[in-house]
Amino acid sequence: MERLPYQVTAAAGLYDGMSPLPVSILLDNVRSMYNVGAFFRTADAAGVEKLYLCGITSHPPKSGIHKTALGAEDRVAWEHSWDAVAVARRLQAAGYELAAVETSLHAVDLFDWRPRFPVCLVFGHEVEGIEPELLSLCDTHVRIPMLGVKHSLNVATAGGVVAYELLRKFRRLREAGRTTPGRWPRRSARRESGHSR
Repeated sequence: MERLPYQVTAAAGLYDGMSPLPVSILLDNVRSMYNVGAFFRTADAAGVEKLYLCGITSHPPKSGIHKTALGAEDRVAWEHSWDAVAVARRLQAAGYELAAVETSLHAVDLFDWRPRFPVCLVFGHEVEGIEPELLSLCDTHVRIPMLGVKHSLNVATAGGVVAYELLRKFRRLREAGRTTPGRWPRRSARRESGHSR
């Protein structure tokens, strides 16, 4: 079987001009480098504009990140900060809707959520979740429907589910003529400080 890159198929035309998607992802205290690498891979695939790697979250160059990112860490803009709350406040001031992906009481179903682009998805520690101070700053709490015995997905898997649902929602808005290309702040892939890319 011959494999073709998606960009050379006719279906790819539906997404022309949609990258970067007006979505960023903030990871706070994600402990696994493999999860961080998987976020880089998903961000590249879905056209996410930037990753914010906060707290103990590892950042490139690390072999554990590269193992799952497979080079996507060199293509996706990223920034590291020890202070996730300061990053979140900066993004809110720039007009981003902060959306915590968390199993909280106030969470709306992912498929019912009507995001206000640009959006920054917030993910926390694999076991402890999002820190309370950061969670309280978020405009929206979003929950992925879980129909089985387990109450949550692996954080990187959840990131993929939500990123692609936002891509789907944004495409629908664009098809309905309810988006304006270039309206959202664009992020460059260059380093913004000594520990960012």
